[in-house]
Amino acid sequence: MLRHGEGAWNIENRFCSWVDQKLSEDGLREAEMCGKHLKFLGFEFDLVYTSILSRSIQTAWLIMQELGQEWVPVRSSWRLNERHYGALIGLNRAELALNHGEEQVKIWRRSYDNAPPPIDEIHTDRRYTCCDIQKDNLPKSESLKQVLERLLPYWNEEIAPEIKKGKRVLISAHGNSTRALLKHLEGTVPFYFYKFS
Repeated sequence: MLRHGEGAWNIENRFCSWVDQKLSEDGLREAEMCGKHLKFLGFEFDLVYTSILSRSIQTAWLIMQELGQEWVPVRSSWRLNERHYGALIGLNRAELALNHGEEQVKIWRRSYDNAPPPIDEIHTDRRYTCCDIQKDNLPKSESLKQVLERLLPYWNEEIAPEIKKGKRVLISAHGNSTRALLKHLEGTVPFYFYKFS
């Protein structure tokens, strides 16, 4: 399990959330280095899971290319997407702290069950027309608890059964979706987590 490489908004310290960002130049290098490291360690995969956001998909592709395993099937789901930061999307974290206080920003970012203020608009990106729920029911803001609640059905019905069959899976996701899944998995199954430095 790994978090995608750096994106442009990561550099700018902005809440990226469900905004589709490609990897930055450093992010591309991070993904390639991760692939080289996994190759050095002898990793082989049978399945790859990603979110439906480009930075997660791009990271997985680059890693699998470095591994020489581009042929491995990739399955993508919105349920592995980053946490939906609602009305905070696009805002600079430092500026937000000046306006709302460091403590409030910390609560929005790190608490388990407090969601930021929701957005008003409905998701218009075409990728959200092929989700397993109606577009109107997609989140407009999420706490980490809500990320786990949307992720668990996919884990229980799709990923975990493949692992139980002996498949070796790579999950390329996001900081909060991996955090939520790790919270669930901690101490229950063996796994490796790679964090880009």
